[in-house]
Amino acid sequence: MHGPQEDIVKFNAILCGCGAMSKGWLKAIASTPSLAQSIQIVGLVDLNRSTAENLAKEFSLDNAVIGSDLAEVIAATKADLVFDVVIPAARFGVVSTALKAGCHVLSEKPMATSLAEGAALIDLAAKAGKVHAIIQNRRFISGIRRLRRFVEEGAIGELTGIHCDFFLGPHFGGFREEMDNVLLLDMAIHTFDAARFVSGKVPVSVYCLEKNPVGSWYKHGASAHALFDFSDDVVFSYRGSWCAEGRRTSWESQWRLTGSKGMLTWDGEEDFEATIAGHEPGLLHGFTPIEVPGPKHEEETHGHASVIASFIEAIKTGKPPETESRDNIRSLAMVLGAIESAKTGRRVDISAQGQ
Repeated sequence: MHGPQEDIVKFNAILCGCGAMSKGWLKAIASTPSLAQSIQIVGLVDLNRSTAENLAKEFSLDNAVIGSDLAEVIAATKADLVFDVVIPAARFGVVSTALKAGCHVLSEKPMATSLAEGAALIDLAAKAGKVHAIIQNRRFISGIRRLRRFVEEGAIGELTGIHCDFFLGPHFGGFREEMDNVLLLDMAIHTFDAARFVSGKVPVSVYCLEKNPVGSWYKHGASAHALFDFSDDVVFSYRGSWCAEGRRTSWESQWRLTGSKGMLTWDGEEDFEATIAGHEPGLLHGFTPIEVPGPKHEEETHGHASVIASFIEAIKTGKPPETESRDNIRSLAMVLGAIESAKTGRRVDISAQGQ
């Protein structure tokens, strides 16, 4: 038997981008014993030095090297990996710098601002022999894992459709209210990625209608309706708005899965209901409730912590992480394909990505 400390490998990490989102990463590491034991934050990088200094103070990172130049901080700390939490426009430069310096990289979503940039980063990671993954934290929650297990076990037969509704009215202020395609770029990617994961299918094409409704406090694209064709004739439909006042849906969307034998609904929070065809005579046969089992692996349901743990395990074992960039580019293709469809008014083929 190995002692509890014998298998722990310590990784020196740099956090690049020290704004509000970075706190979720640091809290996940600090509150998860296995991550706290294996990850040491040795550097903080931000264009605004005071932002990095304030973060260091808040999380007691007293020995972290602070700077505004990622390459310099990597050299000074001899870092093993980089956590990329910068704005999307800066992502390509940060990730490419880190990979070229010999670091593994875990990035915020989206993995790039274009498919060409995404493909270039995938190639660069392959050439460097480094792990490059994306923190799709919202697929690492209990509800999404339960949906995936339910589909895999065939309880409602062959999957035919996934239908998601997302209606909220958050008043963020700040950069989101000035973004183009705000819902598709900043939020819908979570549901798109989760639908791809739950179905186990490949996105083939998309048709999307994007609007900025009357009363919207966003500059552009606060509402979107997207219809995706997945492989094996599975349909994924998404209806969403970020300027929908009144009673909201869950942040995880409301879900309906349809299959050849029945269906499942999930409110995005605690309520699941699954039913198969009943035995009533006549036009409608009614329905029979069935059980929705819990997730297979509880350790995969802790959001940020689960993604980071998967990333660290991939570095240790050489097994690709679930959200590696080579796979995650399919989720990026769904978002960018939807945006292109909304702009052109045409169905967009996205089947070539991730091949």
